[in-house]
Amino acid sequence: MKNLFFTAVLLSIALTSCSEKKETESTQSESNVMMEEPKPVDSAALAASNATSSASPEDEGLKLIEGADCLSCHKVDSKLVGPAYQDVAAKYTEADIDHLSQKIIDGGKGVWGDIPMTPHAGMSKENAQKMVKYILSLKK
Repeated sequence: MKNLFFTAVLLSIALTSCSEKKETESTQSESNVMMEEPKPVDSAALAASNATSSASPEDEGLKLIEGADCLSCHKVDSKLVGPAYQDVAAKYTEADIDHLSQKIIDGGKGVWGDIPMTPHAGMSKENAQKMVKYILSLKK
């Protein structure tokens, strides 16, 4: 009977952890966040929806960030797993847009600590550049 109960509990935990959730304030530890699979980024759909708007590149970058998995590791004004966007903006300039957009696509490790940034190989260079332009616009 204990085995049946234990199996039911494990199954419910597995189903709960695999379901999609919206988080308001992240209270997970860094190790729990790093174990999650990133959401796939549909660059073509995001680009098509942004092409019809007359939004600035910064506005488009914000929409792209909100549609990807970025906010599970980054916040605008404080460190989560990765650096705060304002800290990135303070460190880099417009001259670094190509470098930073490639880091979004390829991922990286070591600049901001030991925890690696997940690569986003399905993202276009153009969309990554819009994201970087938004981040750099947060410079104080």
